[in-house]
Amino acid sequence: MSSTNLLRAGGLATPFRSIPADEALTVLGAYYNVAGTLKRLDTEKDDTFLLTTPTRERFIVKFSNPDEDPNELALQADLLDHLARTDPDLPVPRIIGNRDGRSFFTIADGHGQSRMVRMLTYLEGMPLDRLEPAGDELARVGATLARLRLATADFSHPHDEREIAWDVQHLPKLAFLLDGVADPGHRAMLAEGLDRFNQIESRLKVCRRQVLHNDFSRSNIVVDRNSPAFVTGVIDFGDAVRTYIVVDLSTALLNQLDPAGGPAMFEPCRNLLAGYLAVADLTAEEIEVLPHLIMARVIARALITTWRARQFPDNEPYIMRNTHQGWGQLRRFLSLPADEISQTFASSAASEAARNTEEARI
Repeated sequence: MSSTNLLRAGGLATPFRSIPADEALTVLGAYYNVAGTLKRLDTEKDDTFLLTTPTRERFIVKFSNPDEDPNELALQADLLDHLARTDPDLPVPRIIGNRDGRSFFTIADGHGQSRMVRMLTYLEGMPLDRLEPAGDELARVGATLARLRLATADFSHPHDEREIAWDVQHLPKLAFLLDGVADPGHRAMLAEGLDRFNQIESRLKVCRRQVLHNDFSRSNIVVDRNSPAFVTGVIDFGDAVRTYIVVDLSTALLNQLDPAGGPAMFEPCRNLLAGYLAVADLTAEEIEVLPHLIMARVIARALITTWRARQFPDNEPYIMRNTHQGWGQLRRFLSLPADEISQTFASSAASEAARNTEEARI
């Protein structure tokens, strides 16, 4: 796929007119025989609502971007069905079939746009980005991601090899976006970061691949401190794709970095990583590549969000909400030798492996 087409995938580049709530309710009544009230939720590229019925049941309703590929929705629906079979206790949404039993269907909205519609169960709790989790809570977040990885290990779909901009294995294809970064200092850092990625790309290609969530960010993790599991929901499978295991994990760790990019920038990641390694393994090569991929995600986020903010200035605050903190993180990363970066998590992984071995003996 060409670089420009990569940005069009999934509707990232497609402007659209939002569907009014009253029109959305009419659609839901006709296709799901439900009524209630709708609350619009902030999203990147579609119309998403929280539906509350008269009996206080709650559901998530999504009207897709007009340019979204139906194959992508089929991939997500089949993956959620697979998870329901392989690990029924994983806190992920369930698809609600319409009156004809279909996972999603297409309508023409009042603006004449083609919109695919789907409904999912609502997962109770609050997004992780609204609180500061403790170390043991982060470990449970990591364990949930590892369980999700194991549950998707044998899943396949005809569309799972799709290329999307948010899969950092394709980071070099975003290099053309450098010209759109106005600040010369930021542009120079991003260019240097891309060079760093090119140096480790061959090492990434020997790592393991499978279908993965690929967007395990704080806003996509629902939690409840009164629940023993802590994690009560993993949402938004819109970036699910066949990629490298460490690409998936790097997204989760990115969101734990010290926002200021200080000397202990990676320290907040260690509890989450420990929880992950208590459930699923990583190879020595994957451990060394992992911190480089965290920075690759910082670079991808800066390039994509800067570009999208220009395309959709009305949605700039939402699009750029996590971008600005990345400059200090990237500056710290580039200040360290690549070999030193590679060893960031080596001692943590060794300690966790030793602990798991000891527990197995007991």
